[in-house]
Amino acid sequence: MIHLLPLPGSPRYTPEQGMAAVIRRATDEARILVESGFDALIIENHGDIPFLKPDDIGPETPAAMAVAAAEVARAVEVPLGVNCLANAVDRSFAVAAAAGARFVRSNQWVNAYVANEGLVEGRAGLMLRYRRAIGADHVAVWADVQVKLGAHAITADRPLAEQARDAAWFDADALIVTGARLGDAPKAADLRAIRAATDLPLVAGSGVRVDNLADIVPYADGAVVGSSIKAGGVWHGPIDRDACERLCAARDALE
Repeated sequence: MIHLLPLPGSPRYTPEQGMAAVIRRATDEARILVESGFDALIIENHGDIPFLKPDDIGPETPAAMAVAAAEVARAVEVPLGVNCLANAVDRSFAVAAAAGARFVRSNQWVNAYVANEGLVEGRAGLMLRYRRAIGADHVAVWADVQVKLGAHAITADRPLAEQARDAAWFDADALIVTGARLGDAPKAADLRAIRAATDLPLVAGSGVRVDNLADIVPYADGAVVGSSIKAGGVWHGPIDRDACERLCAARDALE
């Protein structure tokens, strides 16, 4: 994960530092991650707390993300993904198309859940039509199944396996499973259930650390890593090069 510093228009943005600070931190962290052995990067506007629902996000956010993503793409040569929070998949597609990213993350591709932002609905049909309209069919969709930081009472009568099949039916290219909160690892039972439900690649989306990597690898094709490679294990802190290298070394030892 490259958690961008707050962007223009968000409450925590610092105009005195401007986009130069956002780009400097993003490119510095991208280089550390790639030098440590990570295979791909995801750009996310995680500094834009509190997050907005998709229709409330202004043009300044994807514009800033596209600038940052393009600079990261120039700095390193690994696949790049985009996640515009919260669940603004059309904005993510726009950024990906502008910056040459290869995939986007959708926190709610199908069905719906209740998040801090309110009711967040899956809009796969609209998003796929938008992707086609801007000529971005080459940009893959990584879709969360029962994503963290939300209440899933709306889908409580739908087992995880059914929700995974829903996402596959609506043309997701990979599935992500998370724990309940930032830094929480997915349950082994959830990984097994989603792995058995479809043939799509499965990605562990939170809580992956050196000490539990061996438990996750048998079920997952990849992992999105954030908090465990930050200074002090805090998601909004700077990248810790030593933590990055330890995690990649642990991964390599399992191959």
